[in-house]
Amino acid sequence: MATLKDIKTKITAVQKTQKIVKAMNMVATSKLRGAQEKMEAFRPYANKFAEVLGSLSERVEADEEHAPPLLVPRAEVKNVDLLIMTSDRGLCGSFNTNLIIKAERFLKEKAGQDIEVRLICMGRKGRDYFRRRKYNIRSEHIGIVGARFGFSVAVNAGTELIDSFLNGETDEAHVIFSEFVSMARQMPTLKQLIPIAGVEKVEQAQEAEPVGYIPEHICEPSVEELMAVMLPKHVYVQIFGGLLETSTSEHAARMQAMENATSNCADMIVSLTMVYNKARQAAITAELMDIVGGAEALKG
Repeated sequence: MATLKDIKTKITAVQKTQKIVKAMNMVATSKLRGAQEKMEAFRPYANKFAEVLGSLSERVEADEEHAPPLLVPRAEVKNVDLLIMTSDRGLCGSFNTNLIIKAERFLKEKAGQDIEVRLICMGRKGRDYFRRRKYNIRSEHIGIVGARFGFSVAVNAGTELIDSFLNGETDEAHVIFSEFVSMARQMPTLKQLIPIAGVEKVEQAQEAEPVGYIPEHICEPSVEELMAVMLPKHVYVQIFGGLLETSTSEHAARMQAMENATSNCADMIVSLTMVYNKARQAAITAELMDIVGGAEALKG
């Protein structure tokens, strides 16, 4: 049985741990507020950008010879690039595990189709996991997710994917990020970046919704020249939006994990205090028994 000193030491250690995780919870809450504001401010821009791009794509030639290359799917897919976004630090519950599971399912699916997948890792946790398992990692970007980053990060990653697609090195490009749904739910999401498939979805949504009047955009310069600029930027916008979603989800997951840790520490302190009281009571009872036994022996 543990001594009173050992139990007291455990209680002190748990109390110190509780202070640390509570402070981490406050830091995560503060960072979450700023990240959530940026994410919510960027969402309308991304949606409107996709809407305008879908409207312009309706006026582009439908045949593959005149269509922009980023809109034309390859007849045969043999090589795929996968951009996966994870955090650089832990202590955020199952946040990184869910993203990695999503990526592994995608990798197994493509392996079953004899398609080679190259990974572009944003975040140390995902990089370390796939490096230990000898996956084909094309490039890595560390210290981005969860920190302050600008649009240039998305431009660099998007340019790398676009150049590979246009050069014929890859036939498709996908991204896996964590979509922020609520404070208690962050959903791993897989989205195709190249060839751009979101334009078709926008067109379908516009056809499904009954609209009375669709304004005709006057394009200067021509639609083809605009599409040549907007299509790469659409890829950058999708990547940047995924980074904002993943960053917000990471802070929310860490805040929830630290709240659970603080609650668990409180429960452990209560449990250890009960054990301490029982052990102290047993020690007092044993001492009283010794005193009574000694007094009776002196009387005899």
